[in-house]
Amino acid sequence: MFRPTRTRTFAALVALAALGLATGCSSPPRADPAALARETRAAASPAAGSPFWIDPASPAARQVRAWERQGRGNDARLLRRIADRPAALWPAGDRPEPQIREATGAAAREGRTAVFVAYDIPHRDCGQHSAGGAPDANAYRDWIGRFARALGDSDALVVLEPDAVAHVVDGCTPGVYHAEREQLLAEAIVRLKRQPRTKVYLDAGNPAWIREPEKLVEPLGRAGVANADGFALNVSNFETDGTIKEYGRRLSAALGGKHFVMDTSRNGNGPLRDGDRTQAWCNPPGRALGAAPTTDTGDPLVDAYLWIKRPGESDGRCRGGPAAGQWWADYALGLARNSGAR
Repeated sequence: MFRPTRTRTFAALVALAALGLATGCSSPPRADPAALARETRAAASPAAGSPFWIDPASPAARQVRAWERQGRGNDARLLRRIADRPAALWPAGDRPEPQIREATGAAAREGRTAVFVAYDIPHRDCGQHSAGGAPDANAYRDWIGRFARALGDSDALVVLEPDAVAHVVDGCTPGVYHAEREQLLAEAIVRLKRQPRTKVYLDAGNPAWIREPEKLVEPLGRAGVANADGFALNVSNFETDGTIKEYGRRLSAALGGKHFVMDTSRNGNGPLRDGDRTQAWCNPPGRALGAAPTTDTGDPLVDAYLWIKRPGESDGRCRGGPAAGQWWADYALGLARNSGAR
């Protein structure tokens, strides 16, 4: 099974990112995002043509600045392949509003779109690496309502609940929760779409997980995909662009032509082919960054390539990695180095 990693609360992420820096240096203050952006993107940004917002205080950006202070200039330049590109934010905890408002405000000032992941469904990840989520249905409705209100009328893109539908299909989520989950997802799409400039893509797993996309059609339908802008594929996974597109076209055809977005954050070298395939999802060695985030995909069904999984954050305590969601500088550097000139 291919289970992606998830971040916890925003506060915890910031704290863990600071602790995880190889330098031990304190992180810069967040008070002046514009100054951080200028410092981080002193050179021409490879994402200059992307419509998506780049977080100037991301763990990767902090690591770049730390390595520059240490004199690790070559490593810092490599890591800019991550720091200078937009990645999704995963607002979590009981109060997602501050992070959302900060990001949408900064994005608006730059005329860009902030990308978010809504990930708080009850019984999340079947109690495994990213277990947690809202304690019950009403708590989730309240959380999604606050998430949506914080988006306001800003330009935003939301990937809704990675794994939630696929875990219904593969049976990992107990059957007693299926109907409630699908109802909550359907309600979440309607609520988020009340925000006038928010696009919503419901997660649909990846080609190596639910190998027959037809099995997803009815659950996605019950989860309200008809009211969404489309569906998302390959979140936190490594399938190649060609494999994802072929799978996405089949699923789109079965859903009446729905569009989709793809996570290309770590698929530059495709999935791990050797060793224990049941662990291929967890910090596999030799992987690389994929195509940079853009809406210029050259495919009328593919609305965007996105970095939904934040490159450099661990999948879990495997292959020497830290806990799921924690920044892992060495792994991030490997992704950047292996990506070549991508």
